[in-house]
Amino acid sequence: MGKQLRGAHIVWDWNGTLLHDIHTVIEATNASFAEIGLEAITLERYRDLYCVPIPKFYERLIGRLPSDAEWRVMDAVFHKHYWARVESCGLTEGAAQLLAARRADGRTQSLLSLAPHEHLVPIVRRHGIEEHFVRIDGRADDSHAGKAERMVRHLDALGEVVAVERVVVVGDAVDDAVAAAHVGARAVLYTGGSHSRRSLEAAGVPVVDSLAEAVAEAERLAA
Repeated sequence: MGKQLRGAHIVWDWNGTLLHDIHTVIEATNASFAEIGLEAITLERYRDLYCVPIPKFYERLIGRLPSDAEWRVMDAVFHKHYWARVESCGLTEGAAQLLAARRADGRTQSLLSLAPHEHLVPIVRRHGIEEHFVRIDGRADDSHAGKAERMVRHLDALGEVVAVERVVVVGDAVDDAVAAAHVGARAVLYTGGSHSRRSLEAAGVPVVDSLAEAVAEAERLAA
């Protein structure tokens, strides 16, 4: 295991980070909004308002938290439109090469996503990058809470493969930084996904504009 323990262990996010799906998210969001009677939203406004847990995002939009019944409808309608479109999404520029290079160099990396596990694993496999991760965890329940407790379970499952002082979470949402802090890890946030740079910078961690920058910053943090 000596070679595997070099450098940072990156816990990658999927949607908006490795998978370049933000424009598909906007299309699905607006299709779902039209269906439930909300006004269309621009990418800029989405990035300014988006947050986890997602019902809080809807609270920012409509001025109140949706009821449980309303939320179930909102969630189901969005995902109907999203999963109908997601096959057209590609990986973020350079992602496959970065993952392969890190693995070839003896760096470890894993994937933790709020996407449903039963959808996540097949799509990662279809993109030909499954082999680069020592572990892949998607959401296995109906909770739409953030990643903090899931990060605890993810690192526990990795066991002695990584030490927390080597862990750097790379994601596109403030929630990724929150989850990293929850377990005593570091985080780097990427601007190509769900949040504006301004909202990411409020998390108080490094913010970058490319995945190559994210990897370089992760290695610097773990050095």
